[in-house]
Amino acid sequence: MFLVLLTVALASAHSSDEHFEGEKVFRINVGDENHVNLIQELASTNQIDFWKPDSATQIKPHSTVDFRVKAEDIFTVEDFLEQNELQYEVLINNLRSVLEAQFDSGLRATGHSYEKYNNWETIEAWTQQVAADNPNLISRSVIGTTFEGRNIYLLKVGKAGQDKPAIFIDCGFHAREWISPAFCQWFVREAVRTYGSETQVTNLLDNLDFYVLPVFNIDGYVYTWTTNRMWRKTRSINSGSACVGTDPNRNFDADWCKLGASRSPCDETYCGSAAESEKETKALADFIRKNLSSIKAYLSIHSYSQMLLYPYSYDYKLPANNDELNALAKAAVTELATLYKTKYTYGPGATTIYPSAGASDDWVFDQGIKYSFTFELRDKGRYGFALPESQVRPTCEETLLAVKYLASYVLEHLY
Repeated sequence: MFLVLLTVALASAHSSDEHFEGEKVFRINVGDENHVNLIQELASTNQIDFWKPDSATQIKPHSTVDFRVKAEDIFTVEDFLEQNELQYEVLINNLRSVLEAQFDSGLRATGHSYEKYNNWETIEAWTQQVAADNPNLISRSVIGTTFEGRNIYLLKVGKAGQDKPAIFIDCGFHAREWISPAFCQWFVREAVRTYGSETQVTNLLDNLDFYVLPVFNIDGYVYTWTTNRMWRKTRSINSGSACVGTDPNRNFDADWCKLGASRSPCDETYCGSAAESEKETKALADFIRKNLSSIKAYLSIHSYSQMLLYPYSYDYKLPANNDELNALAKAAVTELATLYKTKYTYGPGATTIYPSAGASDDWVFDQGIKYSFTFELRDKGRYGFALPESQVRPTCEETLLAVKYLASYVLEHLY
């Protein structure tokens, strides 16, 4: 019976139409403009899933590019790279085995765990439970529904009683970035667990509210558990196209669909039919518009690359408070590194990672919320989106240090 349970647990953890057997993840060191053109040529003739950057159009000289190749295309791709003398390494030799190893324990314990990846049903039940267990610190609301009709839950974390200045944190924009929702859950747990015993946390929760959106792109996240682990976008239907979904982080009204976004519904960076065309995007934007007077900072949690980014991504221009944001980002990543020596880079989005129009952090910043940051959590590409569960705890612990640092700074510099 135990073996049967084990098999069932494994099957449910990896039930997926996409099996990823024999698929590889490559990294290319891009030299000059010629290299950029060659990789774009390769992408136009082969099905390539770009991990970093998000699309072929965002490749820059003197950078590295990570991408996934289906088993049947590997020979063609390797041949092309060698013919054109493009230096490459194989980061992941068989994606399926890495994805299976992502779940540390063969037998998945039923119920919620802060040190493992939880599916949506488990997270949804957790939002209800954690609010019920901590009425003095947490309340749960629904700010909208997804394209497929799921409730978008928001947790308000802070000492109940009075309205306070707030910090908004969201996780799970891109469905395959599983470490992101893991952090939002960890943040809530640590807030509850250390309130009253840790001075910094107690001070933050007494004087600030934290709006925590545990999973933003819920439909996409569910799809990564049931059908295709590498899905990125939402699951909305695009009229006139067989391709599904929009990149929610290209769907905000911040220079919408210009630099670094695509108008093709089949692309991973598809900007949608209009700004806020996605129900999820509109729900988040509506909530922020409604609470503009109280929200003082915005943190969006993504993966991977180990970066702390601030506006702008839609343009190479710098924000008016660039010096302050840069100093703050530097101090936050310094704080993050104190625990495990994890090195983060930081800076404005467009120059630090790549240009991308329609991102949430730029839109929020242009609404007047002057502390707006995007985290790209671990790692730097060794596992990429297949980060093992053994890294959930250390990733969340170090990220929490940076978030607490940022929150304390915001509290001291209320505007």
